[in-house]
Amino acid sequence: MSSVNAGYSQNISIVHPQYFFIIGLSGIPYSTYFYIFLFMIYFITIIGNTIVLLIIALERSLHSPKYIGVFNLALADIGETNAVIPNMMKTFLFDSQYISYNACLANMFFVFFFSSLQSVTLVVLAYDRFIAICLPLRYHAIVNNTSMVLFFPAIWAFNSSLVTLMVSLITRLSICESNVIQSYFCDHGPVYRLACNDYNINKSVGFVITSLYLIAPMIIIFLSYLGIFLALSKITTWERRLRALKTCVSHLLLVGIYFLPICFTYLAQLLLALTPNARVISTSLAYVVPPMLNPIIYVLNTAEIKSLLRKILTSRPAPIREISK
Repeated sequence: MSSVNAGYSQNISIVHPQYFFIIGLSGIPYSTYFYIFLFMIYFITIIGNTIVLLIIALERSLHSPKYIGVFNLALADIGETNAVIPNMMKTFLFDSQYISYNACLANMFFVFFFSSLQSVTLVVLAYDRFIAICLPLRYHAIVNNTSMVLFFPAIWAFNSSLVTLMVSLITRLSICESNVIQSYFCDHGPVYRLACNDYNINKSVGFVITSLYLIAPMIIIFLSYLGIFLALSKITTWERRLRALKTCVSHLLLVGIYFLPICFTYLAQLLLALTPNARVISTSLAYVVPPMLNPIIYVLNTAEIKSLLRKILTSRPAPIREISK
């Protein structure tokens, strides 16, 4: 299939396919319903995160370091969802599984870029909770709006540079044996494994990216909450402990729904040797479900947002009474 359908362009010793074929789900009856389910997730995700963005942007009382982090997380959620689901809908629901070489690299960049933003933002929110509970008297000196506004653009620039490096190294590979990607998007690992020249540097960079945006964030978040629990153990009353811990509930839920599915998918792939279809379903859900749940968790578990929504819903204009003559 690759030799017939893929046109190849050669530059000295580097061979690039004109198109890739994304295999996605194969041999599963009624797979269309899975893609319709993903479209429902896409709709809920975009609406939910847009509402969170508007609430934080328009309500001055939410212009604080914590909600600047939540705002950045909502942007990353929308970006990742737009990078994954519409492309899957176009590819599989409308039977258009071929993607050009350059479009494939662009898809790879945006998926990994916005995923890395989600991971780092969760680390920043953990740092915010750590300072708020462990160093409450110095919180406003260490964590403030100015530092957050400067910090997040730096994160965007650093992450985009690192992901750009990862994607650009794909161009040094000769893809001359097959153009079939065993995934549901232009995944980094399945793409570089198609090369017939040495891809050890790509494998190393992929390991660095995984370590930097998956393993390291989990370790940092674990250590930050270890410090938080040690600080809470020094508080004398259970009431004050629970009040402080309640401010971390939303973040802990976000951390769990982001990292646990990805970790379980990696472990299942290593230990159980998942079939291609099982890998596609598990990894796609691990990417698209957390962005849908994030705004729901923050709305339901954040007192400020709940009280603001309650105020908006209950502030209806008073009916105009007719003046009796």
